[in-house]
Amino acid sequence: MITDSPGATASDSLTGTDVMAAFGMCQANARFGISAYLGKAGISQQDRENTIKELALYARKTAPKLVSKAAGNRLGHCMLILAKFAYDDYARSAADAKKCSDCNGRGVTNTLARVMTHPGCGEPGTSGHTPPNYKLQLVEKMCVTCHGKGELSARCRCNGTGKVRDIEKSKIQGVPVEKDCGRCNARGFKRVPSSIAQTAIGKLIPELTQSTWSRNWKPFYEKLVAKCDIEESRADAVFSMITR
Repeated sequence: MITDSPGATASDSLTGTDVMAAFGMCQANARFGISAYLGKAGISQQDRENTIKELALYARKTAPKLVSKAAGNRLGHCMLILAKFAYDDYARSAADAKKCSDCNGRGVTNTLARVMTHPGCGEPGTSGHTPPNYKLQLVEKMCVTCHGKGELSARCRCNGTGKVRDIEKSKIQGVPVEKDCGRCNARGFKRVPSSIAQTAIGKLIPELTQSTWSRNWKPFYEKLVAKCDIEESRADAVFSMITR
């Protein structure tokens, strides 16, 4: 974690100036990882854009032969799309939320329904009885997708903790026992589905089949996501070594 909070209050503890100097040295030695982290933390939009560009260049240089052959002269555009989705996947957290596409962020949807326009009058069976009138009208109903919130959270069922209750072990031991959440693999949030990137690539390469994507493109896409994590870890190691 990059912070200017000193680990101790002794006279030899790091000052804000020391941290900024170390930060500059870290940028010189691990620029990719620092930029990726700053963009991920929402500190710098410029670093986010620079990281995506560098990731796209890395993707173009390391693209497998079958991927390059399938992309052809659209390789640069395809790699930029993969880089954008890979970085979004890397930067995702349990606090992320996106606008609900079903209600466009309104929390309600418009549907046709039979609406009573006049309740009628008189007793049924009498000569003065008038039946109620109904008309089809657009009415607003709570969006069933986002439950009226207008946005969809990336948080998993484990409430972002990455842990869930192990029912069997809890019964055996008589105390609450937790285990890693199997739905999110202990991340605490849902990953961006690779099928979204596949759809975007499919618009550039209509002949791309599901089997080709799963066999050639998807492993490379996962490699780009891992690249961001690796570079962030490298930047963290460099920063720790400088400030040690």
